[in-house]
Amino acid sequence: MAQETLVYKVRPEHAALIEGRIDPAQFELRSVPHARFSAKGEGVVVTLYSSGKLVIQGADPAMFAERYAPEAAAIASKAKSKKAALAPKAIAPDSITVGSDECGKGDFLGPLVVCAARMTPEDAAELVEAGVMDSKALEDKRALALGAYLRERLEHCVVRLDPSEYNPRWRTSGNLNELLGDLHAEAIRSVTQPGDHVIIDKFAREELMEGRLEDLDISLLQRTKAEEELCVAAASIIAREAFLVGLEDLSNEWGMKFRKGAGSPADESAREFVRSFGAARLPEVAKVHFKNSQRVRGEA
Repeated sequence: MAQETLVYKVRPEHAALIEGRIDPAQFELRSVPHARFSAKGEGVVVTLYSSGKLVIQGADPAMFAERYAPEAAAIASKAKSKKAALAPKAIAPDSITVGSDECGKGDFLGPLVVCAARMTPEDAAELVEAGVMDSKALEDKRALALGAYLRERLEHCVVRLDPSEYNPRWRTSGNLNELLGDLHAEAIRSVTQPGDHVIIDKFAREELMEGRLEDLDISLLQRTKAEEELCVAAASIIAREAFLVGLEDLSNEWGMKFRKGAGSPADESAREFVRSFGAARLPEVAKVHFKNSQRVRGEA
């Protein structure tokens, strides 16, 4: 397969977020002069230089950028992304479509959520009128409101793994994409019927999901930027709402505010938790294979 190289400019405030998503269990870390980090894995070689230049080489570097460096990818294609987010399309307007997407993959604290949502042709016009778009383009308050509306409007399945369940499942699978594949398959199987069109926001090689769904009588499409499809945008909003609710549930349970993302606000929340409850209980609120866990535990 032909190799492609993409180059992005990374803002200083985004560099730590991108580095924090590089899981040592999935990537081989390498030493490169003048680089903040360099890693090989998932079919790509990625290097973030101290200058802020991010170089991604591989068969599908755009997919890697969407998953691991969405901030840089969004800046690089701001106008195109904004247009797509404001006007998602129905890939098969005369057919029933099922979209599947996840939320929480890049967040140190809180759950991992996957949602599959089933949309009929009659639903499509109402979803556009309601303002359905890629959940990343929405403020939290709007995502919560739209998510609640969509849960009432669409047949859907949400699979939510809080950290206490996520961490042992991740250890068993040994690979985040394998775990995501299981969750997407569980959600999709819960809502699909024979003949449905299924669209997945692509997160790994296509064979991973094809094998898990091969016995279903469906047409399957996996693509990057799948939130441009209306049914996937709807699923992404429901997943985002479920993640935000899950993070708030943890905050209420432990009596402290847990922050989104994998940057310094999330680290500070984790430090406060460790000071109050001890490092041994961190797996109850955090995805402990993140590099953030090593930093927080090391400081403790």
